[in-house]
Amino acid sequence: MLQIIITRHGETDWNVQKIFRGHADIDLNLNGRKQAELLAQYLKDMKFDAIYTSPLERALRTAQIVAEQQHRLRLETDLDLVDFDYGEWQGVAEEDVKKKYAELYDRWQKEPFRVKMPGGESLNEVKKRVQRALNQITAEYESGTVLIVSHRIVMKVLILSLLGLELSRMANIKLDACGLTIFNYEKATSRFIMTRFNETCFLNSLKKSPAEDF
Repeated sequence: MLQIIITRHGETDWNVQKIFRGHADIDLNLNGRKQAELLAQYLKDMKFDAIYTSPLERALRTAQIVAEQQHRLRLETDLDLVDFDYGEWQGVAEEDVKKKYAELYDRWQKEPFRVKMPGGESLNEVKKRVQRALNQITAEYESGTVLIVSHRIVMKVLILSLLGLELSRMANIKLDACGLTIFNYEKATSRFIMTRFNETCFLNSLKKSPAEDF
């Protein structure tokens, strides 16, 4: 059996300021580094066969902190795990997006699966690339434990895909910074079974961010 552990990166200043990040290479802030350190401590007794990460600094730094507890296990960066491409929204504060793209923003809130970002991508495009990344992992590892470190939208799409749910269920999923979701993969049945979802008990010593789901 293969165990797949999925985690979102730690907090950044743009999370707190509610700025759309996309492909912008933003590093973790101080709280985000503390979150990643607590995540690493929580996982230190778990042996990983591989750690796959988005190449963007906020995810890569989170993965590196975890890897330091894993005898410096080499990281596998994968462009298919990069954050959602917000296009023209990238680097823009949510309040400004609401004003400039009022109709599109309303549709993004209500039916994000129907949105193609101007100059960016759609959730269906994200689904294709995360499935490609997942297929690579399951083809390479029949058993053991693999950690995937990526971004909120990408992880939501991946979780829906693993559960066989439509992208229209995006609003039913909440993912906090460094929250852990775990699946067991049974190769004989090609079935993914969720055993934990958005686990954050190890972060209880930190002040909860007001923007953990942005």
